Amino acid sequence: MLRLEPRPEPSLAMSLISPLIALLLTAVIAAAMFAALGKDPVRGLDVFFVQPLSGLRAISEVLLKATPLVLCALGLAVCYRANVWNIGAEGQLLAGAMAAGGVALWIAGAMPGMPRGSLAIALLVAGILGGMAWAAITALLRDRFNANEILVSLMLVYVAQQLMNYLVFGPWRDPQGFNFPQTPTFPASTWLLPLWQGTRLHWGAVLAPLLALGAWALLFRSWRGYELQVGGLAPMAARYAGFSPRVALWFVLLLSGGLAGLAGAMEVAGPVRQLTPYLSTGIGFTAIIVCFVGRLHPVGIVFAGILLSMMVIGGELAQSRLGLPNALSGVFQGLLLFLLLACDTFVANRLRRSVA
Repeated sequence: MLRLEPRPEPSLAMSLISPLIALLLTAVIAAAMFAALGKDPVRGLDVFFVQPLSGLRAISEVLLKATPLVLCALGLAVCYRANVWNIGAEGQLLAGAMAAGGVALWIAGAMPGMPRGSLAIALLVAGILGGMAWAAITALLRDRFNANEILVSLMLVYVAQQLMNYLVFGPWRDPQGFNFPQTPTFPASTWLLPLWQGTRLHWGAVLAPLLALGAWALLFRSWRGYELQVGGLAPMAARYAGFSPRVALWFVLLLSGGLAGLAGAMEVAGPVRQLTPYLSTGIGFTAIIVCFVGRLHPVGIVFAGILLSMMVIGGELAQSRLGLPNALSGVFQGLLLFLLLACDTFVANRLRRSVA
């Protein structure tokens, strides 16, 4: 019989190397899957891990997809470190997108001459407030009725999606859109300017790492961050020290919802420029994987967001160039997370033979 025995002191070097080992094992299993599907493994790995970085335009698309992933994952990391399990970043992102879209459509009719800088700030603030309002529903139900935040935040994702469908099929539908479920294209003055001409990458790609730096300072260099982490690791000790779990609950959920709403606002003001039922393709759920692949650390989340966005784009390329299903990208994402957790298990524990 084999059993896991905790190591007296886990190796720091192995803790740093384990994500690379997990990525390497993912690549090996991916190659085997390509071969099983009748595709050239080398060609498949090239499409998934090399071509998304081949050229400035390709890199800009990776960073563009990484931006909302990083923003959502930063908020989730703060929640999880405080032992608040927010699973609804997808719904909060949609709420932020709807709030920003509503402001864009209203400004188009009411204040067409508003300066571009003021418009961008108005849209982003509206997105933050929209995401915070959606997360506040979860906080209220957890605080007032002790409802499980996992179930509440998850169910609110589908409520947000149905609200989006109502708006784009109903009152906000473009009368010139040939009956497609979409709003009119937002005025050009509301669009986020690209960082480089010829690409879709906008200034959100600069803001995301700055917010990651702010999240790092919050978690590891502030009293509030210390309070949140103590509350997550030892709730009874936190109560004894006078830390309020109620304040922590509201703080982390509003922060997480605001960051997800900001991501939604950047999506509609950046690459999409209108509301559609297909605005988000699971960004909020993928951000959960980003969060754990990044070890709940803001710096790790930035790199994990880039890696996962590479996999998303690699899945799209594999679908168009190799004829493989786009769902393969989700398979590799889940596989990477599973292997990382397995590696971390063996970093913290060692196998021992039980003596009967």
